[in-house]
Amino acid sequence: MPQIHPTAIVDAGAELDADVVVGPYAVIGAGVKVGAGTTIASHVTIDGPTVIGRDNRIFAHAALGGAPQDMKYRGEPTALHIGDRNTIREFCTLNRGTAQDEGVTRIGDDNWIMAYVHVAHDVQVANRTILANNATLAGHVHVGDWVIVGGLTGVHQFCKIGAHAMTGFQSHVSQDVPPFMMVTGHPLAEHGFNIEGLRRRGFSRERIALVKQMHRLLYREGLTLERAKEAIAALAADPACPEGGAADVALLLDFLAASKRGIVR
Repeated sequence: MPQIHPTAIVDAGAELDADVVVGPYAVIGAGVKVGAGTTIASHVTIDGPTVIGRDNRIFAHAALGGAPQDMKYRGEPTALHIGDRNTIREFCTLNRGTAQDEGVTRIGDDNWIMAYVHVAHDVQVANRTILANNATLAGHVHVGDWVIVGGLTGVHQFCKIGAHAMTGFQSHVSQDVPPFMMVTGHPLAEHGFNIEGLRRRGFSRERIALVKQMHRLLYREGLTLERAKEAIAALAADPACPEGGAADVALLLDFLAASKRGIVR
């Protein structure tokens, strides 16, 4: 049976795996499903429909699965889905989706979500990200794999942050941030690419050199965006393109093609 503290309130309509731990004064509503190995600390509130996977650590006073902070919301059946092995620290707020989007806010696997982070309705967070203290993701934001969002950063609704990108402390993100790039400030500006992050993830020197070339073409050569995209595409056709390089080029080009708000440039 789950280990539920006597002061916790768990609705009969909630489904908790056998080894879930629920701390003092937590409140878990109907329509909540929690997977094996997940721990829920004191004073956590989880509203449904919310699905939480395995081995997550949810710290005190987090509020998960609340109704979206969207004035268009009229009680439609929407959800929050959280994957496996995530850490969600104190006072985080993660809201359900809206009918105007897919209706689901999603958190992937192995994410490190620090204290006071807000994840608004319909946000899609991929895997292995770090959302530092007080980061705020507005509605419909998409965050790719391995992204780091700096503390006190605000991300405007509908913005996308590409895989391996990083935003600095107190960044004001109002345009899309391409994969691999580092941005900071207000107004937001590009400040190189995330070389240290790529090293830590095992990118070879050749792949890092390729990312450096893509960064130079996009930001340092004075090219129009279309000309930069053409030059970046040519890198994948080069016989010297390293193993994994073609996928890196495709990741960046696909992101640029899908951008609707325009990129930081």
